[in-house]
Amino acid sequence: MAFLSTLFQTAFKRSIVQAAIKVAIVVGTILNLINQGGRLFDGLPLSWFHVGLNYLVPYCVSSYSAARNEMRRSEENA
Repeated sequence: MAFLSTLFQTAFKRSIVQAAIKVAIVVGTILNLINQGGRLFDGLPLSWFHVGLNYLVPYCVSSYSAARNEMRRSEENA
């Protein structure tokens, strides 16, 4: 349980959140163009649920990865 607490505290550090948002914007936009580009260019409605997921997943992956790396560095320096 202490691991999860530390992970969440680390993942919500301002620097990690800001970096993860930047990654999510770039990767999420690319994923949306790949996954729903046809619908967009054909004038069909988008699946807003999938639009959200295309941004949420890269955000989560980026913030988790950055938090784990920071935790590992802290363990090595301890």
